[in-house]
Amino acid sequence: MFLLSLLTSLYGFLCFLIIITVLYQRGKGNMGLGNAGGGNQALFGSSGGQDIFQKATWVFCFLLLAGSLVLSVVKGKNSLSSSRFSTPSRSQQSMPLDDYPMSDEI
Repeated sequence: MFLLSLLTSLYGFLCFLIIITVLYQRGKGNMGLGNAGGGNQALFGSSGGQDIFQKATWVFCFLLLAGSLVLSVVKGKNSLSSSRFSTPSRSQQSMPLDDYPMSDEI
């Protein structure tokens, strides 16, 4: 259970890092719908190499996807070991049919 809490906290911190790195990057100019005529080379990478923040964003996004996979596997293993699949106690079991009152006994 501690492992799941630790991984969830790290996952939340990673989400925060992605937000910060995306907001800190500089814009590439007019890339909206107003730039539809002929200027698509800048959209697909002719503006030069990636700076450190773009590379960090790629790494953080990869870690986010891998972290979600790890969290789902860990959560799945924890849910299998929970009491949900254990045998119910005597108070949770249904009453035998003989103990129910019949309609003419009421």
